[in-house]
Amino acid sequence: MAAVADWATISALATAGGTLVLAVATFASVRSGTQAARIAENALRVGLRPVLFPSRPNDIAQRLLWGDHHLASLGGEQAIMDVVDGIVYLAISLRNVGSGIAVLRGWRIEVMDDPMSPTAAADDRRAGTVRPDPAEFRPQGRDLYVPPGDVSFWQAALRGADDPGREAIVDAIASGDRVIVDLLYGDHEGGQATISRFGVVRSSEDGTTWFCSVIRHWNLDRPDPR
Repeated sequence: MAAVADWATISALATAGGTLVLAVATFASVRSGTQAARIAENALRVGLRPVLFPSRPNDIAQRLLWGDHHLASLGGEQAIMDVVDGIVYLAISLRNVGSGIAVLRGWRIEVMDDPMSPTAAADDRRAGTVRPDPAEFRPQGRDLYVPPGDVSFWQAALRGADDPGREAIVDAIASGDRVIVDLLYGDHEGGQATISRFGVVRSSEDGTTWFCSVIRHWNLDRPDPR
């Protein structure tokens, strides 16, 4: 009877051990599958991610047309800050260095003091590092697309005399002050929401040409890298 009892115990222990091994193997398999799915999802997101920079100096000039038939030529690395018949025409030449199509959805513009100037306010110096509120952005009149690895543009206009901030922008254009343009965009599926900040300054050589540079990028739907 003792021998029978021992064999029963051994059998039970063996069954329990086998169940434990199977459970561990199942857990490892599920965990591995989850990691593989996460890696695949991240790879898909990277494949859709757009990142906007100013175009290069040697990129082709682009011919822009606004809804009121106003025409302008926009060279590589350049911006447009023009006031014609009371209307403020705005544009930036862009290059998408990401791997997904960029769809521009909104914009905001403000005048900012030179952060290196001794007279610049502390709030202005810090403003370059503070992400703007997406609720402050004006919607684009139409979707603007920037293909991956290629150039396109952003354009907008201030038309109303009572448009908030218009007077400050007009004064900045007349005096050549530094202007900040924030662009809100994402991929063609509505994800990868990003804000990129561009600084626009007037050339000191001819006094008419405006150039732009990128200042900072903010992610809206995932943690920022910094």
